[in-house]
Amino acid sequence: MTSSRASLRYHSQLRQSASERRAESHPLTWRLREDGALIGLDEYVEKEGYAAVKKVLGELSSSDVIDTMKEANVRGRGGGGFSAGVKWSLTMQGGDLPRGYIVCNADEMEPGTFKDRLLLEQQPHLLIEGMILGAYANNSCYGYIFLRGEYIEAANALARAIDEARTAGWLGKDIAGSGFDFDIALHTGAGRYICGEETALINSLEGKRANPRNKPPFPGQSGAWGKPTVVNNVETLCNVPAVMQHGAKWYQGLSGGLSDDGGTKLYGVSGRVNRTGLWELPIGTSAAELLDRAGGVQDDRALKAWLPGGGSTGFLLPEHLELALDFDTIGQYGSRLGTGLLTVVTEDQSVVSLVRNLEAFFARESCGWCTPCRDGLPWTHKILQSLERGEGEQGDIELLESLATDLGPGRTFCAHAPGAAMPLESSIRHFRHEFEAGIAHRRRAAHEDPIPVGEV
Repeated sequence: MTSSRASLRYHSQLRQSASERRAESHPLTWRLREDGALIGLDEYVEKEGYAAVKKVLGELSSSDVIDTMKEANVRGRGGGGFSAGVKWSLTMQGGDLPRGYIVCNADEMEPGTFKDRLLLEQQPHLLIEGMILGAYANNSCYGYIFLRGEYIEAANALARAIDEARTAGWLGKDIAGSGFDFDIALHTGAGRYICGEETALINSLEGKRANPRNKPPFPGQSGAWGKPTVVNNVETLCNVPAVMQHGAKWYQGLSGGLSDDGGTKLYGVSGRVNRTGLWELPIGTSAAELLDRAGGVQDDRALKAWLPGGGSTGFLLPEHLELALDFDTIGQYGSRLGTGLLTVVTEDQSVVSLVRNLEAFFARESCGWCTPCRDGLPWTHKILQSLERGEGEQGDIELLESLATDLGPGRTFCAHAPGAAMPLESSIRHFRHEFEAGIAHRRRAAHEDPIPVGEV
């Protein structure tokens, strides 16, 4: 067993057993094996793999696929939550327009997130099938999987699966005798968080610096190499085969009435809990249930706060644990569902230190394109360092609040800085006293007797 595999088993092992996971209730994970081994082409086909491709390419039009995705209300699982069906309907296609591209965002650099890694390493054919269906709906001639460079095992699994699919005729010319041509290339990135922004990803794919592009035009009109391009997250695309195989009403029913959003979600928990891991559950499941599945907080510590979906989401409190983990509900409480992987914070942890660590990451990962992000994030980090050391000055907290506003939505070129501002703003709102303590220490020190000269 490699160290990478051992780490994956420990940090992100799917907690349901095979008997609990069923095709009708767990479309993303029911095929996964108990030993976590890679599912090859033969096993995937035995478990209804590529059945949706046969059905769609043989019976449905591209507009049928888009309408079904809209009705199913498959919302982007990368963090944005935008309807995949609506996004596909905005992609320019038909007439004299050239065929475009479909790009899978497999960069997964959101702090505390590891859901896509599980699918990539253990079930890569599900992603390939989803991309074929997405390409058919969007009139794409070619697909790219933009993979985080550190995901070595995922890269090996994907490369093998692409070769298997191409050899078996699921990729290439005349797929399943349908007359539809489509192929996929694997592209490993150099490791930049900003590539989670779809136009920065496209620039990087083209060999350019990973800066976001001005919009409009949107990628659906002019994306990779000037052609219509649709970009979707791994988990989003992995939902497509089941939707097309079983229908929109079935997919909507998976939530069990917990949410207006459709389907299931790969939820996860990290931080100081007894069992970190991933669970495929109906979207709208509460954070309380998820925390219970994680075995609760370690050593019966008191829960102080939690992040609902990675480092770029806002802190929520213990009284928010009963909220439905869906896009709209979490948004009403000043945060975002994001990737749906909770980070647990206990009472003995310093919020100032946690936020300082997050802002150091966001400052480092800024592309430097716009001033608020390029200058504001390092400034934020510097102030937080001073507060963490108890060397803060009067006005520092107000300055941080001002910076959070300047970094917020509509003030910067892309969503990188607003994502960084969310944990900063929410932490001050909920735990202002911890930030004030970083100034009080300096104030107390100012009243102490000075050290006589010569005794330093």
